[in-house]
Amino acid sequence: MKDMWAQLGSAFASLFFVWTMAQRYFPRHLQYLIERRFQKIAKYFDPYIEINFHEFSRDRHQRSQAYSAIEHYLSFKSTEQARRLRADVLKDGQSLEFSMDEHEEVRDEYENATLYWSLRKTYTTSILSSNSAPDEKRSYRLTFRKKYRELITGSYLKYVLEKGKAIGVGKKQQKLYTNYPYGPMWTNAVFEHPASFDTLAMDPNKKKEIMEDLETFKNARDYYAKIGRAWKRGYLLYGPPGTGKSTLIAAIANFLNYDIYDVELTAVRDNTDLRKLLMQITSKSIIAIEDIDCSLDLTGQRQNKKIVKDDGMNGDKGEHKSSSSSKVTLSGLLNFIDGIWSASGGEKLIIFTTNYVEKLDQALIRRGRMDKHIELSYCDFEGFKVLAKNYMNIDSHHLFDTIGCLLEKVNMTPADVTDHLMPKTIGDDVGIRLGSLIQDLRIKKQKEKTKAIEEATSQAEKDPKERNHQLREVQGRKDKIK
Repeated sequence: MKDMWAQLGSAFASLFFVWTMAQRYFPRHLQYLIERRFQKIAKYFDPYIEINFHEFSRDRHQRSQAYSAIEHYLSFKSTEQARRLRADVLKDGQSLEFSMDEHEEVRDEYENATLYWSLRKTYTTSILSSNSAPDEKRSYRLTFRKKYRELITGSYLKYVLEKGKAIGVGKKQQKLYTNYPYGPMWTNAVFEHPASFDTLAMDPNKKKEIMEDLETFKNARDYYAKIGRAWKRGYLLYGPPGTGKSTLIAAIANFLNYDIYDVELTAVRDNTDLRKLLMQITSKSIIAIEDIDCSLDLTGQRQNKKIVKDDGMNGDKGEHKSSSSSKVTLSGLLNFIDGIWSASGGEKLIIFTTNYVEKLDQALIRRGRMDKHIELSYCDFEGFKVLAKNYMNIDSHHLFDTIGCLLEKVNMTPADVTDHLMPKTIGDDVGIRLGSLIQDLRIKKQKEKTKAIEEATSQAEKDPKERNHQLREVQGRKDKIK
């Protein structure tokens, strides 16, 4: 044994001497060839194999589901073994989630095989802009002995992915995403909006209808596959400002336990970037575009506009380019909603909101794109009672009848009603807040009455002039005949 080690030591010393001489005296191309030979020899003696799982695909358009599952799987083992941990607060704010930090290593055991997981981070800077921030790329590296290749690539990785997905479902946090300005990437925060259908100031029958529709959609995977349609559904929420459109989106997200992707169209450079954003959206998500009538120039009738060639999203559709720096077109948005790429991921709700539905192009809101149109109007008595329960914890009051009669005659949004129901000072009681609401309703009623009288008076003043004008035209014809 001693002789064998002595011979190996002598051989490595000779190789090292040759490599040193080669670096000093050999030409560059010969040095490269010798280095490659050394690498092959080293790989031959290396008993380990490495597998890397990157966070994003090569073009960084889509986050890897395998990476997410491994991240969940390793969270528990990191807590037990790793010396450097990263802590994140969970949604309830009372607990923490731990994961391994950069260059940390965690050991795992599987059927007598020992494996090692590590987190790697690399940073690159775009050559197009010297001022741009370094781009961080993360990956998990799995290291194991060669003799376990079939075991690891066969059953072990399948076990890790299944267990990681199960852990992720158990501790899933709802996220609110928004797109980076002028870049096809998302940033996110934990979604903690408390809205629910119980707290919405909406007609009970309409609430029930919406919840049944959502429940049917959520359980309709096989049905959508059977009829050959992508598993997605479009909602159009329209009505005056302050009627609760954004709150309804939050209530839908909490009802389905979906993430929300809030798309800011004016921050998207072109249709290609819009498609890249779509590819990153996961299933069980809501794609929300609020105030779509104010997003770029996507309103009106296309036949009245100058037709231009689209930028590649769809050759047979086109419209005028927006005057803003964003080049997203109506054609690109239509493809975003129900084009071929929109089917990726599945189980998505697409929700548009608008204050002026009549301004939108009909191609954008037709059935099949926006499958369900929901009008959110002014507050009625049923909606008021929900708000009174939410804000003041009362089910009845002697002023309710007065408020109910006024709401039948006066248009007031739920937002305006809640402004009166919110306590302004510590001493505000229920009677003061309801009295303030009644006073405002009566003022609005008087203003509407005055406005109606002024319009009627103005019309009456115009009618005699219109009749005199018609009489003069008739007399003129008679004079011509004479």
